[in-house]
Amino acid sequence: MDATGLIELKFVVASLLYSGLGLVVFVVAFLLLDLLTPRVQVWKEICEKQNTALAVFLGSVAIGIALIIASAIHG
Repeated sequence: MDATGLIELKFVVASLLYSGLGLVVFVVAFLLLDLLTPRVQVWKEICEKQNTALAVFLGSVAIGIALIIASAIHG
């Protein structure tokens, strides 16, 4: 912060770039997971068949991927 208490623009830009990069990596990782499970149509299982176990598993994977990305960016 500078003397006037405003946030410097370079920190805002860096935050936006890291957030965008993290989202891109997250989407790619999630799509890769979907490709690695060819026998299971993930969204059909969750939405149409109400497969709660698969939804909990994918939520856990999503949280795990997000934690790894956040640690890599923050680190």
